[in-house]
Amino acid sequence: MSTFLLVHGAWHSGQCWERVVPLLEDAGHRVFAPSLTGYGDKAHLLGPEVGLETHVEDVVGLIRDHDLTDVVLVGHSYAGLVISSVANEVPERVSHLVYLDAMVPEDGESALDVLPVTKYMIEAAEGWRIPPMPEQPAPLGLFGVTEPADVAWLRTMLSDQPVLCLTQPVHLDNPAVKAIPRTHIHCTGARPEGVVRRPVAATQPNGTPAQVWELPTGHDCMITMPLELSELFLKLAHA
Repeated sequence: MSTFLLVHGAWHSGQCWERVVPLLEDAGHRVFAPSLTGYGDKAHLLGPEVGLETHVEDVVGLIRDHDLTDVVLVGHSYAGLVISSVANEVPERVSHLVYLDAMVPEDGESALDVLPVTKYMIEAAEGWRIPPMPEQPAPLGLFGVTEPADVAWLRTMLSDQPVLCLTQPVHLDNPAVKAIPRTHIHCTGARPEGVVRRPVAATQPNGTPAQVWELPTGHDCMITMPLELSELFLKLAHA
């Protein structure tokens, strides 16, 4: 049995994993898919003081409260920053890092460094709030989701993103983090203009060859291809 901790990206909530969680649980694994502060059941806590460090504390707290070990830590999109700093704090509890169409930072970087287009989101912010990206014509849709019923469902879980989430830096100064194996899962569907993925280095920080998998779908693959995504997660559990 593996323990999966699935961390949602910007604007979303833990509900976005609703189609993935039962598939992993039916295969015998333990799964956590929390909503970060400001989203889902914690939407009432959204405020200008909520930032990347808040979300790192959310996840580290969950890991410690449940005494989780050998965690497969998955970060979607913005949560690539979150899981990086989480692993920096509790590397002994993380067995694998999965960057799911995610930002992959270096020590001291923020979202602005990893994905420079975010500066335009901050410039267009309503005070400290950044509204969700608008729906666009197919194939872009809403975060890559184009099926009308799925778009409507996705809308129910979206909240504004605080600017501080995109400006606070990641901490990756613990040497133990380098030993944790990584997997990158890239969604190869249409991407909005300016959203450019960093190349993955041929060698992981632990010295092993990079592991990069692809899904032929849009950004929110947990909604559009939950079965295929779950099968990739299960490959990690059985490795």
